[in-house]
Amino acid sequence: MPPKGKAAGKSKASDTPNPSPPTAPSLPLRPTTTTTTTTTTTNNNNPTTKPATVLARSQTRYDAARLRASKNAAPPAFSPADQSLRLATRIAARLARRPSDAAAAAAAALGGAKTRKEAWRAVNEGSVPLRAVVDPRARWAAGDEGRRTAEVSEVGVEVGVDLSERRLARKWRLGCLAVQSRRFLELRGSGGVGDGEVEAEICRRREMAALRAELYGAAVGGGGRLAVDPEWDDVVPVVLEEPEGALAAIQYSEDYAEAMAYLRAVMQAKEYSPRCLRLTEHIIGLNPAHYTVWLYRAANVLALKLPILDEIEWLNGVALQNLKNYQIWHHRHLLVDNYYPSIADDRDAVAQFAASERVFVRDILAEDTKNYHVWSYRSYLVEKLGMWDDAEELASVAALVDSDVRNNSAWSHRFFLVFSNPAHATPGVAATEADPKVPQAVVDREVEYAKSKIVLAPQNQSGWNYLRGVLVKGARTLASVEELAGSFVTGLGEGEEAEDVLSTHALDLLAEIYAEKGDKEKAELCLVRLGQKWDRIRLGYWEWRRKSLEVPA
Repeated sequence: MPPKGKAAGKSKASDTPNPSPPTAPSLPLRPTTTTTTTTTTTNNNNPTTKPATVLARSQTRYDAARLRASKNAAPPAFSPADQSLRLATRIAARLARRPSDAAAAAAAALGGAKTRKEAWRAVNEGSVPLRAVVDPRARWAAGDEGRRTAEVSEVGVEVGVDLSERRLARKWRLGCLAVQSRRFLELRGSGGVGDGEVEAEICRRREMAALRAELYGAAVGGGGRLAVDPEWDDVVPVVLEEPEGALAAIQYSEDYAEAMAYLRAVMQAKEYSPRCLRLTEHIIGLNPAHYTVWLYRAANVLALKLPILDEIEWLNGVALQNLKNYQIWHHRHLLVDNYYPSIADDRDAVAQFAASERVFVRDILAEDTKNYHVWSYRSYLVEKLGMWDDAEELASVAALVDSDVRNNSAWSHRFFLVFSNPAHATPGVAATEADPKVPQAVVDREVEYAKSKIVLAPQNQSGWNYLRGVLVKGARTLASVEELAGSFVTGLGEGEEAEDVLSTHALDLLAEIYAEKGDKEKAELCLVRLGQKWDRIRLGYWEWRRKSLEVPA
């Protein structure tokens, strides 16, 4: 190619009888890996190699696209114009391999839009044959099959192993399997197909998919689990199409992408059938957090009027394998909501169902005693099934507190079970408000229960919070438990050696008790000692509390 700004010299009649069009300067190409080549001589006596194999031909195109000289060629082999074209080609090839957004960023890094335009103009004027050719050695490096394909000559004669017979054998086998598959479809239409024939057809389709992938590429195989199942022959899967140039296209697994394609198809058709139910189970096994498939499964269960207890039994196993999955518990709520009306008038049936659910909840809590979803579902069960006065429910929660006195979830459920009971709770009264309807005997019982657990772990905040809540519900003052709080604090303000605090929560409660009684001096002393010694990490909080005492109510 002539340098930029100069016209190509015209050939004189005395030089050649048949002048040819001007061509780019002949550059020695990189030697190919094959030995099967043909050498020709041009009119300027520069030897070039004519590619004789697929690999050699592709290598020639690859080198020509980038104007790459041989490793042995010296730098002066490139003219200034060739060097400029080579640089422009490399920039254009880099941009061509990226999405549009990334290309813009790359162009900006290389000099902006002007650089991009100049690069493409130079490439177009230079008539570069291919702008983004993949290095053929990288494409055919993996596997014996690829290396043998690279050694096939352009006219179809292979250097080494002949692949034509093996390919013909595979095509013949694929044709035979296709005939058998069509025969299966005919028999199925007449009702003459059994389970054995269906299994044979599934195996046959898997083999056909593998053969198609070998002959025509993996994208043509179609060997997915559902694609080879005759049960889904009448469904056209709806494939998810990512937007062009998407910044974060999700790489789904082949099984999941196939299953979702069939799910979209049956959901669009509003199909509710046993096969759809099996499809949801398959997808849940791949992605238990897919809320859409859970809703569709519930719709199938209700539309087919399947036994809800059977669905709950299946759900138990799934829940044990996915303890933190929220969708499972929402599905269980839907099932119970639809099952309860059928047993609402049968006390024995309700009690039996409540007992079975309690066993299930116990098994889940044995794996994770503070699972929020389980405790939320347990509160829902108490309210839905009317388990307020169920002695076993209260005993079960007490057992959990006994096993771990710091289990705040168990403490909270006990408070809900006791003080939200419609038998002695005023509707609309919040959990933090006094309720005159609550019997004092219940308040006394819960105060004593909290005291017994606080003694076991004085520094456990759960017991102290529960005690405060009980006193509020019973409209009792904090001073009623001053003796309990004082038993964990001795020698306050009498010196470092005499002072001993077994519970910072008790000292905090004493500060509130003294403030409630109007003794601000003692209340301030409690807060100062908390900030200076017993709870230094929250010094700022205790100082704020101390200053709050000075503000008139």
